[in-house]
Parts: sequence; structure tokens; C-alpha cells
Amino acid sequence: MNLLAQSAADSKVILEDSAAGFAQDITITPPDGPPVVVRGWANDRAQGIDPETGLMVSAREASIAVSLSTLALAGLDVPKGEADESQRPWVVSFADLHGKVRTFKVTESNPDQMGDLVTCTLEVYRR
Repeated sequence: MNLLAQSAADSKVILEDSAAGFAQDITITPPDGPPVVVRGWANDRAQGIDPETGLMVSAREASIAVSLSTLALAGLDVPKGEADESQRPWVVSFADLHGKVRTFKVTESNPDQMGDLVTCTLEVYRR
């Protein structure tokens, strides 16, 4: 196995390690199909740093990172944002630290084919 293949394999293990890592169940619902549960990283934070001033600001940022090969095995395409509000978006949900399920829609997708992962930027979704 060359270093590129080893890196992709390591990425999958890191993203999906729930015993010793940060992985958790993430439910991904495509616009035209049933929900699928995969393991990955989820992030939902309420503050960020303004790059111009260096000050903390209220700016909710949510994202997920999942393995592309896991999505393929689950029969899913790469999630993507849908700009047309009349179309059904890709929907993602996961539980926070206290068990409350948070639901988001995908606004942007950044697949890394060589690293076997996709990072999706999310925004709150109200059906």
C-alpha cells in the first residue's frame, strides 16, 4: 500500500472511530431518498473569531466530515448544497452532547477525492 492509499485508509479510521475518537452517528437524507446513518465528525458551534478584528463574534457554524467510501457503500452520492429554495435539500441531523438532535441542510460540499472524505458546511433547516 503506498502512502496515498494509507492516508485515505487512516482518514476513514479517524473519521469513524467512536470508541477512542470523536465520531458519532450522522443521519444524511438525500433529496430523493430515505435517510442513511453513517459515522463521522459533526461540529456545531456558536462563536467564531472575526479575522479582521480578532474578536469573538456570534456566528453559528456547523459542518460534518464523512468518508466518501462510506457514503458510496451506503448508496449515497456526495451531498451538495441546493441554491433553489423550491427544491428539497440534502438534510443532515446529529445529536449534540446532551442528546438533542439538531437538523441542518447542506449549503456547501468540499469533497477530497484523494483523502477519501467530504466536508459539508451546514445551516439550520426548518421543514
